[in-house]
Amino acid sequence: MKKTALIALGLALALLAGCGQQHDRAASGASSSVAESVPVPAETADNAWSTDTPENHGMDGAVLQQLHAALDQSEIYASVTVRDGYIVDEYYREGYGADSVFRLNSCSKSFTGALVGIAIEEGLIGGVDDQLTIYFPQLAGTEKGQITIGQLLQHTSGLEWHEWNGDDSSFFELNAAENWVDYVLQKPLVATPGSSFNYTTGGPHLLAAVLEQVTDDSLFHYARTHLFEPLGMSSVQWRADPQNVLDGGNGIEMTARDAARFGQLYLNGGSWQGRQLVPRTWVEESTRAQVGPIGNSGSYGYLWWTRQFGAQGYDTYFAMGAMGQFIFVVPQLDLVTVMTSSPTQQDTYAPWPYFADYILAACH
Repeated sequence: MKKTALIALGLALALLAGCGQQHDRAASGASSSVAESVPVPAETADNAWSTDTPENHGMDGAVLQQLHAALDQSEIYASVTVRDGYIVDEYYREGYGADSVFRLNSCSKSFTGALVGIAIEEGLIGGVDDQLTIYFPQLAGTEKGQITIGQLLQHTSGLEWHEWNGDDSSFFELNAAENWVDYVLQKPLVATPGSSFNYTTGGPHLLAAVLEQVTDDSLFHYARTHLFEPLGMSSVQWRADPQNVLDGGNGIEMTARDAARFGQLYLNGGSWQGRQLVPRTWVEESTRAQVGPIGNSGSYGYLWWTRQFGAQGYDTYFAMGAMGQFIFVVPQLDLVTVMTSSPTQQDTYAPWPYFADYILAACH
């Protein structure tokens, strides 16, 4: 049954039940494997989502009902809005629900970025100025070896990469390669590292490979231990490349509610239930504009986008995946919205007007 009704006051705690333009779509026929899943315990009463009416949190329920009617005519499959830490609005297309798992495409990059911040805090990675030659000795003595972790986080590596303006060739070649890391490392340097933005899904994949090197166990287990389990995220699936390196740029899947947990974690400055999961300073650095603006997409931090939305020009940072996958965070409004869309949605930006013209417009 289509779940378009607003959350009613007094509901019990809810049970836990895929960037840029069109460049990071799922590659059919990609030679990738699925990372071995490590079961995560279901959420407990301590970290379960609480639900409430939108009116109790300064939002106009009538506008949100209009949103649901509009979404019925769209390619958006799910919309979950959290304000003040409560789920206040939830929509699912018929046939989908709170336990449906969605591929988030390039939203994966923001998760990879969080894990880099955690690893730096733990001393596993020296910092954003670490050069690739530290982790890939085969680059020693080359200009590519001087590319830094920070430049991979910002898409300013200078590597040749075609993933925007209708040319997705590098992305699809990456997914078809026998060894993804080697494919990225073999790309020629065409710009001085740090000098210019060029959206490069291969960059976050190198970061995942670095994380695989420095963590004691698999990266999925590291992510489970430091993020998914403390957040109560039991739905996460994350595909891997042929060498079983997690797809750091594009491969994560989860429910919309679990994606909202990640957005709420960042809204909370990296803290969840009194525990600092991601360093606060890393959250701040990641979500501030460091590069750009890049066209109408916004500016870029560390694997997060940032721009203003709505008539009031609310400062927003967001994870963005091809074909309309989003995690929006609006600190001024204490608001997180997740939207997932059809995997065949051709307009990545299609959710923007629904977010701005309905969800933000509903806020008092």
